[in-house]
Amino acid sequence: MLNVKFYLDKADKNRLSPIHLVIRQGETQIKVAIGEKIKKKDWDTKSQLVIETEYRYKSINRYIAFLKNEVEKYIHDSPILIDNKLKEKILSLVESKRKNSETNILCEPESFYDGKQRVTFIDLFAGAGGFSEGFLQAETGNKFYDFLLASDINDNCELTHLARYNYQLGLEMEFQRQDISEPDFLDNLIKKLKGKQVDVVCGGPPCQSFSLAGRRKKFDKKDDLFSHYIKVIRQLRPKYFIMENVKGILTKEGGKIREMILQEIRSIVDLKEFSQLVNFVAYLRKIEKEHPFILECYTLRLQFESATDRNLEALKEKYIEIVENKFKVLTPKIADYKTSKTDIGINTIRHGFNLLKRTNELASIRKKVINEKSYCNLDNDFFADDFDNFLMAIDSDNIVERIHDAFRALKPSEQYIQEVNEIIKALEIYAYSFDECMDGLSEFVNKTNKMKEFNEILAHIRLYNIEEPFVALASDYGVPQNRERVLFIGCRKDQRLITTIPPSVTGTEKVTVLEALYDLDFLGNDEEKFSYEKVNLKDRFNGSTDKMLALVRKRGIDGKIDNNNGLTYAEWSKKGRLNGRFVNAKAAFYVRNFEDLNNNGMHLPAPLHNHKTSKQNEDVVKRLSVILNTGDYEEAKNKLSILGLSSEKRNYNVLKPHAQSPTVMTIPDDYIHYASPRALTVREMARLQSFDDSFVFQGKRSTGGDKRKTEVPQFTLVGNAVPPLMARAVAMEVLKNIC
Repeated sequence: MLNVKFYLDKADKNRLSPIHLVIRQGETQIKVAIGEKIKKKDWDTKSQLVIETEYRYKSINRYIAFLKNEVEKYIHDSPILIDNKLKEKILSLVESKRKNSETNILCEPESFYDGKQRVTFIDLFAGAGGFSEGFLQAETGNKFYDFLLASDINDNCELTHLARYNYQLGLEMEFQRQDISEPDFLDNLIKKLKGKQVDVVCGGPPCQSFSLAGRRKKFDKKDDLFSHYIKVIRQLRPKYFIMENVKGILTKEGGKIREMILQEIRSIVDLKEFSQLVNFVAYLRKIEKEHPFILECYTLRLQFESATDRNLEALKEKYIEIVENKFKVLTPKIADYKTSKTDIGINTIRHGFNLLKRTNELASIRKKVINEKSYCNLDNDFFADDFDNFLMAIDSDNIVERIHDAFRALKPSEQYIQEVNEIIKALEIYAYSFDECMDGLSEFVNKTNKMKEFNEILAHIRLYNIEEPFVALASDYGVPQNRERVLFIGCRKDQRLITTIPPSVTGTEKVTVLEALYDLDFLGNDEEKFSYEKVNLKDRFNGSTDKMLALVRKRGIDGKIDNNNGLTYAEWSKKGRLNGRFVNAKAAFYVRNFEDLNNNGMHLPAPLHNHKTSKQNEDVVKRLSVILNTGDYEEAKNKLSILGLSSEKRNYNVLKPHAQSPTVMTIPDDYIHYASPRALTVREMARLQSFDDSFVFQGKRSTGGDKRKTEVPQFTLVGNAVPPLMARAVAMEVLKNIC
């Protein structure tokens, strides 16, 4: 007969009684103090729980339930019910809880900073924190990274960041949970930075945010986030910035998006040198006889580059008023009074100017409509086109295009063609990027002998250098996954140019799926474990055990083979790759929400987290077994049909133990474990992404349906993340070059 019980021991001098856990089986007994003390009046002997009169009752009761559950699972799985291993397991959980209850003001020892150069960074569109984690792992020579701030719009991203970096590692990192497109985002960012210089900015605006204005009919909440990312770069002037995205961005819209991104990056100007260009254009205006109005427009347009958000609206309005006044002078020449009041073309031009003077108001409307469109899921229905057409209609570029169409329809006499063309050109200049302005000015410079001087000025005022984006393959950097990502690395003109990130492993050295996951394969269907267990590979692989074990090799942190001093990939995952920097860090813990996070007693520390399998019915297990044994979903479909196990699911990826995994996405049952007929756990997906086991994904484990639009549960956090080891490689290259 087995008995698991919690009881109060004798009270101390403060009349506080320690809570004990006792496990009895016959004459054998294990007794452990769980590290909590309460008054006798606050204990319910019958339920063996703390009552509400103790203010910490929720956290202590949750801890009691956690310990009881762990003991019961161990006893259920163990042929020997009570032994020293069970006591060691309980003591390790109690010790983790005790350490996490202590207050650590600074987890990094002061000696860490001696003689070292801090390189500050912020992480935008941070998600789970893949970039953040990789940057904190990087250190070379006397340089290391100081994490200032992360930003994202989702509460579970914030919860995961705060738990990891503020509570667990003890950093003073700030988190800004706000949409980057909101008008006060930049002001709030500056406040949170508290005057600190930012050396590096990293982050990847979602691929949906890249478009050629007025050229598409798919609007969502991620629209135009790239331009706001560039605004942050303009304001902070970091030495380097890294923008990550999907490989498809290179060919999106026939490669035009790639060119647009490069053009925008090269259009970021050095305001300290900007006066050189302004003075040069003023010189051109003095000598230009044929088109002085156009040069006046270029002068006004260039002022946009140096304006703050508050001043920019006034400058744009002034620009449109000047063009509008020119049209007012022209109107009586090309139309009589009655026509000027009734002609649809002239009214279009006149009203178009009114719209262009209210771009801020239209932008606010546009954002609200996009949010409502997304909230109501208006896509692939009869509403979608109407909403998209309205959004297109109020876009500045579309308004300018409508004005152009109206001018073409007027068909003015020959003597006024130049004035009409100048107004049209002025509106084009209004919508130009900086690079397009420079191309336009080149036509005027070519009339002089000043082209060399003009090019020298441009070389001085371009703040960032960038060659071409490049595709980085995660498996080249010690990640057991063939995940391709495009990297744009902007290098401030006073820094060395970075054109690629050298691989850290060769093709034959790449980390395999087996190396990443073999030591975690001790779960059955609908199980959760908080401690590591020994895995018997002979049971898994029979005669191929030696062949599989040969895949497990010793490596450095970055994946390079190191048979002398290295660790296996699994050992690195357990030890952590933060390089001994946070020696006083608290144990990894899980919380459900912000309320639990702010209550230390609700932190559940354990050696292992996020390792829970889904509950799969008998048919699903049979289906996965057939696919696993066949090795390929397409090949298995015929057999599944015969057995009545067909699925509407488009794809299953059977993981190959000797290779790398395909790109890890956000839905766990897209993948079948290489040795078990089941989907992956959050921790297994995190291993494939190269997250340390001490990095705990907080909040809800999964979600479904329409909630996917607003919620970012653990599986989504993992699947959307930048692999930390790839981020580490980027961070190392920046450290080697930054000055």
